Amino acid sequence: MQTDFTAHQLEDPRIAEADRILRSCVHCGLCTATCPTYLLLGDERDSPRGRIYQIKDMLEGEKPASPEITRHLDRCLSCLSCMTTCPSGVDYMHLADLARTHIEETGSRPVVARIQRWLVHAIVPHPWRFRLALLLARLGRPLAPLFRRIGLKPVAAMLDLAPRRRPRLLWIRSLEPSLPPGKARKRVLMLAGCAQPVLRPEINEATLRLFTRFGIEVVAAPGAGCCGALVQHMGRERDARAQARRTIEAWIAAMGDEPLDAIVINASGCGTTIKDYGHMFAHDEAMWKKAAHVGGLAKDVTEVLATHDLGAPKRWSSIRVAYHSACSMQHGQRIASEPRNLLAKAGFAVVEVPEGHICCGSAGSYNMLQPDLSRQLRDRKIANIDRVRPDVIATGNIGCITQLEHGTDIPIVHTVELLDWAYGGPCPRGLEAFESRVQEVPQSGIRTITSARPARGRVRA
Repeated sequence: MQTDFTAHQLEDPRIAEADRILRSCVHCGLCTATCPTYLLLGDERDSPRGRIYQIKDMLEGEKPASPEITRHLDRCLSCLSCMTTCPSGVDYMHLADLARTHIEETGSRPVVARIQRWLVHAIVPHPWRFRLALLLARLGRPLAPLFRRIGLKPVAAMLDLAPRRRPRLLWIRSLEPSLPPGKARKRVLMLAGCAQPVLRPEINEATLRLFTRFGIEVVAAPGAGCCGALVQHMGRERDARAQARRTIEAWIAAMGDEPLDAIVINASGCGTTIKDYGHMFAHDEAMWKKAAHVGGLAKDVTEVLATHDLGAPKRWSSIRVAYHSACSMQHGQRIASEPRNLLAKAGFAVVEVPEGHICCGSAGSYNMLQPDLSRQLRDRKIANIDRVRPDVIATGNIGCITQLEHGTDIPIVHTVELLDWAYGGPCPRGLEAFESRVQEVPQSGIRTITSARPARGRVRA
């Protein structure tokens, strides 16, 4: 794509980066075939190619963001499916981030939209505030239909997404491995997260049990908080960097003088951002080295477990697991085989979901800010999952879990919860119907179980 930025404009690092990205686009349009919003709306302006043209026009003309481009960029999920499809390697992720920052700095939204975005920014990345908000949301949920009728759909969506169970909070503490001193296989830091330990603390608990069981020392990092992903995708670049900076400094301090094997992330949305820290601080000399070091150490939990010989599971089943690969996992981090292989080795019958490359509609805060489109994508994803008749859905991202569990009665869990169960941990919440049928692996070999949900399809023996 030809660009017409002036030499003066190109002195701005943001514009120089945008120019580089724009020039790599060849207008082929292959991205439109895998863009969720284009599939739903059929509007070129709601496709990656269309958004690229709009971004180019806005930045070249040094224009403040118009309501039109704000609307079309806000509809983008940043699922990055277009990047997986693109034959030219267009870096749409960073171009969209640059455009969102420009929109946040120069554009204007209706009052209700501004208040809602401020609430998301002020509450969700802070676990104690988020927990309190969820407790209040339980009281306000009966008002959701009223908010929907008076045109406050995003407020109703936020109330609908609040879990019905009482939220609790799990802090990660340092844990010694279950091996003799000096025999630990690995030493890792682990992201505590912000929303995940409130919405589903069982994920961190299962991860900690797996690590200690296999001799991996988990080191706590007091002061580490939100990774910055949520607000970065809202265009709040300064806030995202401040959150990332605090977490980076806390991790660097916790590393100490002993070698560290990895910084483990069990929320794939966070993993995509943390691995990109070097880019986030590329123009900050004081932080770049630390940020790049942290980004280089970051690994998804399945990447770490895949390097271990976990041995035979303590429990073996043929439960049908529909593996939903989060967009941040398959498109953001390009992790595909590790989760599936780990589940299969643990004895689960992994089935592939049709249209697996299409987003479920979660996308960070998208299901709160764009509830109608998000609901359509969720229903489309659930319909495809139902086609393979699974007993349970597994995924590696808390956002997808929260999104999908409001659209189906099929249990949905994090991948590590199933692995922890197979290797000796407790039954994940929602799978109690299977627990009485699970049998320990006998000395003589492996036995299987039958499905507790025959309506969903046959279970492989």
